[in-house]
Amino acid sequence: MAEASGFLNINKPLHMTSHDVVGKIRRGLKLKKVGHAGTLDPLASGVLVICIGGATRLSDYVMHTTKRYRARVYLGATTDTYDAEGSVLQERDASHVQREDVEQVLRGFVGDIQQMPPMYSAIKVGGRKLYDMARAGETIEREKRPVRIDALSIVDWSFPELTLDVTCSSGTYIRSLAFDVGEALGVGAYLSGLVRQASGSFTLENALELNELLVNENWRQYLITPPEALSHWQRLELSVDETHHILHGRPIPWTDAGSETVFGYAPDGRLVAILQADDGLWRPHKVFSEQ
Repeated sequence: MAEASGFLNINKPLHMTSHDVVGKIRRGLKLKKVGHAGTLDPLASGVLVICIGGATRLSDYVMHTTKRYRARVYLGATTDTYDAEGSVLQERDASHVQREDVEQVLRGFVGDIQQMPPMYSAIKVGGRKLYDMARAGETIEREKRPVRIDALSIVDWSFPELTLDVTCSSGTYIRSLAFDVGEALGVGAYLSGLVRQASGSFTLENALELNELLVNENWRQYLITPPEALSHWQRLELSVDETHHILHGRPIPWTDAGSETVFGYAPDGRLVAILQADDGLWRPHKVFSEQ
């Protein structure tokens, strides 16, 4: 049987790392190449996109999509990790905070904003991951990063906790958002729970339970093909001759496709390559003969 290739939409269980899920799938389904697109913290559940076989080379392109979360935020305290897993650093009286106060503050976070990543994150500075430094007791200056919040609203108010519905760009730290909202209110806050509802076209409603997947002999039926997973990227239909050139690493004449990066597909529907515009040509950036 040919090696499996494609994506799986998994509902990541609580208290498992994204790496744990990859390991379970690799061992349970006896696969060689398994990866994930977009990390979820152990205290988060929800959509985790798993890449199988040749699709592991597409993880970056599947990962950089709009995300949607349900985030539970606890008001009146801060932790070193910005979530419930960390040690409490400070507690403040939040009894005066009303729902209207939070709604007013939230309006300031919608749109393009600059966000400081938490120390407990996988971002590398000088070749070292921030969370390794944090665990060693180090705190360093971090640079703010541009992120985008498309929508932000309260869907449940159970003081001192509230639940937010967040639609945002890839790279947004919801833990940092919870911390920043708490600081804007002057009472502190941390993330007490998180569910990823969607990552691009992958939704929680269509996600598979990990344990059920691992015992299903027909699991391949749930594989999502690259064309389905990459539907948000510009598509370029290639002729037979163009496909031949691209598969052999040769550029083809440029045609306006509305983007400088496109996904080239053969006449039979196979994903052939990621192409980039360069000086009047489409040059192959990544070639996928196995897709």
